[in-house]
Amino acid sequence: MIFHDTALAGACIIELEKHGDPRGYFARTWCQKEFEDRGLVARVAQANTSFNSKAGTLRGMHYQVAPYQETKVVRCTRGDLYDVIVDLRPDSPTYKHWVGVELTATNGRMLYVPADFAHGFLTLEDDTEVSYFMSAFYIPGSGRGLRWDDPAVGIEWPRPIDVISKQDANWPDFTE
Repeated sequence: MIFHDTALAGACIIELEKHGDPRGYFARTWCQKEFEDRGLVARVAQANTSFNSKAGTLRGMHYQVAPYQETKVVRCTRGDLYDVIVDLRPDSPTYKHWVGVELTATNGRMLYVPADFAHGFLTLEDDTEVSYFMSAFYIPGSGRGLRWDDPAVGIEWPRPIDVISKQDANWPDFTE
């Protein structure tokens, strides 16, 4: 795996090191040792999949509050999506800044999302599937979100939002 830092401290894009031959390729998508060597959280408590039938589907922007924060590694396994993270650490120099990354089944890139970041994505193709490795279990009642168009953050989405849950559309304005 090849790790690339983003503009948000602690978050990184992970590229697969593909080893190819006439059959196709082989690549690791998880290595506890490589994550630990980089000082990244290497615990996997849960793995999730999200399938989205329509392009223009937005899921997010989600996070869990203390003491149930979670680190995520996100990978698109089918289709194409625009993945966005927002730094919600009040003491961070990039507090309320965001980064967006295109993840596709073809490019194989993954996004490492640290704890105390909001996360969401917008599908760019029909039938897009997303796989997540989570460092913590989902705890009912600890989930929060910020609105996809919250002016305090100003995310620039690459296309219109066509499908969104009522909950995600109605998160309140972000407050300190």
